[in-house]
Amino acid sequence: MTMTINRRTMLIGTGAIALGAAFHTKARAAEYTYKFANNLQASHPLNIRLNEATAKILEETSGRLQINVFPSSQLGNDTETLSQLRSGAVEFFSLSPLILSTLVPNAAISGVGFAFPDYKSVWAAMDGELGAYARKQIEDKGLVPMDKIWDNGFRQITSGSKPINTPDDLKGFKIRTPPGQLWTTMFQTLGSAPATINFAEVYTALSTGQVDGQENPLAIASTAKLYEVQKHCAITNHMWDGFWFLANKRAWENLPEDIREVVAKNLNAYADLQRADTEELNKTVRTELEGLGMTFTDPDPQAFRQVLIDGGFYAQWKEKFGEEAWTALEKAANADLG
Repeated sequence: MTMTINRRTMLIGTGAIALGAAFHTKARAAEYTYKFANNLQASHPLNIRLNEATAKILEETSGRLQINVFPSSQLGNDTETLSQLRSGAVEFFSLSPLILSTLVPNAAISGVGFAFPDYKSVWAAMDGELGAYARKQIEDKGLVPMDKIWDNGFRQITSGSKPINTPDDLKGFKIRTPPGQLWTTMFQTLGSAPATINFAEVYTALSTGQVDGQENPLAIASTAKLYEVQKHCAITNHMWDGFWFLANKRAWENLPEDIREVVAKNLNAYADLQRADTEELNKTVRTELEGLGMTFTDPDPQAFRQVLIDGGFYAQWKEKFGEEAWTALEKAANADLG
């Protein structure tokens, strides 16, 4: 199954979620009703495919498991919802490994700056040894990750004040980062002034000048309408980011084995479709954002990487992550990260 993602498709997807909710409401009472929270707009490829997956799960379990999706941080910000997931107030949550690192420090290994050159290397890593390592770390904290991580994309830097062309342009630059030490130390090493702000408050922080800029994949700059408050974008590809699909362990084990198999099968299958959607969207959304008034630069990523090497960023994180994790990362990225 393939899907061309553009602004029209995203709007259709929003309607699909509403229709899915209506279908769920009319369905006979389910044996199990679970909540699935995430921080993305309903129009994002993740929620479009997640809505399809939950509908398929409802169908294939003969209505026994109904999963209601709550997008756009409706149940709380990332920190709050992670706490709800751990307590069982929310049964499923999709979260960036970099934010998850506040609970599972080594989950952030996949987000080391400038580690992956392209998607081919990302999926080889995350569907292979590096992904298996990260899932083990997550399981050790009492959560259940699905086998396949969904895609957020390579992250880019946007600015409301000036274009970003070189590392010098980041000196003193107030940049919003999600909760996660990896982001903070990377941008501090680059000379910036990072500020940790949950995504639900990012648009306001940018519009009021609390921060000068932020960093996210282009799809999020589009779906969250960040172009309204950010006029410049630098294609730095400084981090790859994804979404682990996480389940509360007690809620997961409470489901009969046959239902767990249906859930895992569909969430992993739709991960492949969502990955293709997001990659395609990130190829086309630059043109859309330029049409909405954003200007783009294409800095040399090696210049930023050299600053990180000279500043001891990689050496610091190699020590933090440990030899096992770092070796898996370098093998996956096919690179010596200093």
